[in-house]
Amino acid sequence: MPVSAGETINGLKGAGLDITLIDRRNHHLFQPLLYQVATTSLATSEIAWPVRQLLRRRKDVTTLLATVTGVDKVGRRVLLSDGESVPYDTLVIATGARHAYFGHDEWEPFAPGLKTLEDATTIRRRILLAFERAERETDAAKRQTFLTFVVIGGGPTGVELAGTIADLARDTLTGEFRRIDPGEARVVLVEAGPRVLGNFRETMSDYAGGALERLGVEVRLGFPVTAVDSEGVTIDGKRLPARTVIWAAGVAASPAAEWLGAPADRAGRIIVEPDLTVTGNPEIFAIGDTAHVERPEGGLVPGVAPSAKQQGRYVAKTIRARLRGRPDHGPFRYRAEGDLATIGKRAAVVDFGWISFTGWLAWWLWGFAHIYFLIGLRYRLAVALSWLWIYATGQRSARLITQGDSDEGKEPVTRKSRAKAGA
Repeated sequence: MPVSAGETINGLKGAGLDITLIDRRNHHLFQPLLYQVATTSLATSEIAWPVRQLLRRRKDVTTLLATVTGVDKVGRRVLLSDGESVPYDTLVIATGARHAYFGHDEWEPFAPGLKTLEDATTIRRRILLAFERAERETDAAKRQTFLTFVVIGGGPTGVELAGTIADLARDTLTGEFRRIDPGEARVVLVEAGPRVLGNFRETMSDYAGGALERLGVEVRLGFPVTAVDSEGVTIDGKRLPARTVIWAAGVAASPAAEWLGAPADRAGRIIVEPDLTVTGNPEIFAIGDTAHVERPEGGLVPGVAPSAKQQGRYVAKTIRARLRGRPDHGPFRYRAEGDLATIGKRAAVVDFGWISFTGWLAWWLWGFAHIYFLIGLRYRLAVALSWLWIYATGQRSARLITQGDSDEGKEPVTRKSRAKAGA
């Protein structure tokens, strides 16, 4: 259940509606901490919760585990992959986004992105297996390819992944291997733009770049990756051998615009009206990463969790106003709540606009902010204790290689072989 949909459902509590939630996964995911599962800091159960458990007291909500394949706007029905359909009077589409490889989908098997729990456990397995295979490799050159990790994309996810992988190699894994020194791992962050954290103010970006370099991360700016395969990547015409590559460079919306025949931007997001409805269909809303939302003052609403939550709450208020026969309450307006990103386990950047922080104080503020938005005291305590333990000892307990003990010789599952993205 995307956070935007969750906010809409919460906002409609007590409205006297029959609400049907259709989701192809049975859990609600706190996506800002997904990279911590991928880098062994947290377990999957600490950032995801069963939807039915969360909604067990909401008798007005029916949850269906299913994949959406289309929308019949004329008949007002949502079409499912098993041939069934679900009727609607008002439809809220919050189908999220998937990885975008800028026309190079063939890179996906070699550079997985990070959007789901499955992605996180796949990346975690690849990272841990790289060290295991390096331990067994006798050829020095081949061993180095296993100990080279490339993260493509210098946004918050890429910065957080690169910093945590460096911490994992140089801190957590120290002394656990006999033939290799994990501290010799090479972590490379590649960003096509002129600086990391391009959406942050320049001073924040400069600090983040310096903090990464102090952790031992190589930051390469100004040149895009032009090739990715099982043996490495090509940057600025130069080959970089690496067995573990992670994609954090771009996203594309789900096929919702195609289902509706609605106008879309280059990333596939539905270009919505100021009230977040689909053009020509006031009974259909699109929110979150599915929607291209323009600000009244100009520019786009960023695709971040706070904006998705605000959109979900706005839609709930709009539906309530319609039920009362009142006019809609004006266009959606996004309120910036600040930008946060962490670099390793002791540094972060926090920018609230009117005030900003860097360093260890920013790391603590980042941690408190994320713990606050977790669901339930139990999970807040569990995550807080995990972070304190990592901060004090450097040890990460979620270092389990799951989904089989090896993926050598197997072709990774790609988006083309999965079911199409649905609700």
